[in-house]
Amino acid sequence: MATTSRSSLRRYYDVNGWLFVAPALVLISLFMLYPILRSLALSFYSGRGMMLKFSGTGNLVRLWNDPVFWKALENTVIFFVVQVPIMITMALILAAMLNNPKLRYSGLFRTMIFLPCVSSLVAYSILFKSMFSLDGVVNNTLLTIGIIGEPIGWLTDPFWAKVLIIIAITWRWTGYNMIFYLAALQNIDRSIYEAAKIDGVPSWGRFAFLTIPMLKPVILFTTITSTIGTLQLFDEVYNFTEGKGGPADSTLTLSLYIYNLTFRFMPSFGYAATVSYVIVLMVAVLSFLQFYAARERR
Repeated sequence: MATTSRSSLRRYYDVNGWLFVAPALVLISLFMLYPILRSLALSFYSGRGMMLKFSGTGNLVRLWNDPVFWKALENTVIFFVVQVPIMITMALILAAMLNNPKLRYSGLFRTMIFLPCVSSLVAYSILFKSMFSLDGVVNNTLLTIGIIGEPIGWLTDPFWAKVLIIIAITWRWTGYNMIFYLAALQNIDRSIYEAAKIDGVPSWGRFAFLTIPMLKPVILFTTITSTIGTLQLFDEVYNFTEGKGGPADSTLTLSLYIYNLTFRFMPSFGYAATVSYVIVLMVAVLSFLQFYAARERR
């Protein structure tokens, strides 16, 4: 009798558990699983709208011979290689500074650094375009103090356009990563530092050999999430270049190229889906590295 009661109770909780998660499963299927499967199917077709025709691996051949794709991939990798280390390093340094108990107004500084993360994307894009225009405050300041002899074409020169994108991303998302580091630093037992100080370990040694190893899980997390975010870079480039990725495709990223293939310049849904799976493959590899690093750590 007791066994029957336990079995009935287990079935009751099983049914109610599935009913509880059913709405989430339906939404995930509609807005995540179906688009993934649909885009995978589209990658084997060429054309657009109702004019799709099966092309097999034709999109892969087109991908291999597409110079614009390779340029977008190159730009995306450059943003990743340059911007992610800068942002992670700055976030760690700022968190270490704000973790100093002797620092006054640390709450104000923390809010100021984190504020760009929650600011309006349109507002901050307009602000940056105004600041970095030929007669903007940045050029005027650099001219005044004698660092440059003539205004820099931040939005018209291919090299400086990349630099501007990196500055904008770093300014916007460094505070987000800083919060993770600051939370981790505040959870480290202060007695560890006190013991190291008594043993004569200098401040730089305590940071390098105590703080950094204890922050390894957070560093791993922020590095992977920042990398994925950079590989999907779209908003800043779209707003700064009006969706063109200029000048001369110097800031064109894979995400922006997918957008242009889908909604502009003779849309090609199947080819756009194929390009999107390049990002999926890169993200999958990085996710594997994340799990591998976590397993190795254990």
